[in-house]
Amino acid sequence: MRRKKKIKIIVEKTDTGYSAYAADYPVFTTGDTPGVLIDNVIEALSLYFEDEHIDRDTISLELDLKQFFSHYRILNSKALAARIRMNPTLLSQYVRGHKKPSEKQTLKIVYGINKIGEELAEMRLIYERQEKRLE
Repeated sequence: MRRKKKIKIIVEKTDTGYSAYAADYPVFTTGDTPGVLIDNVIEALSLYFEDEHIDRDTISLELDLKQFFSHYRILNSKALAARIRMNPTLLSQYVRGHKKPSEKQTLKIVYGINKIGEELAEMRLIYERQEKRLE
């Protein structure tokens, strides 16, 4: 019997990398980086679901905002709030884990983060060396 829904994978940041587990199946794994973790999740699920094709589109990774912002401390929640037109105090409460955002608010936050990622991926930084001339 084939599943129709994506497999929900809960991701947690650890001191040594990442751990992940399937919400509805006895599947667990770890990885040093997000990329390695995803590969390991796919491998572990493929072993569990022997007769099914498992790939990136089969899974839904979930990492709570508090852990995300803890890992990516370079992201400033106040600046992100201004960019996505969200109350900075409210976003701060989500980031600290004091409140849980609705699905709509989560999508708004994720959209803003993804837009920043897209912009950074398209940017080319130029380094120009200034030489001191002797006169």
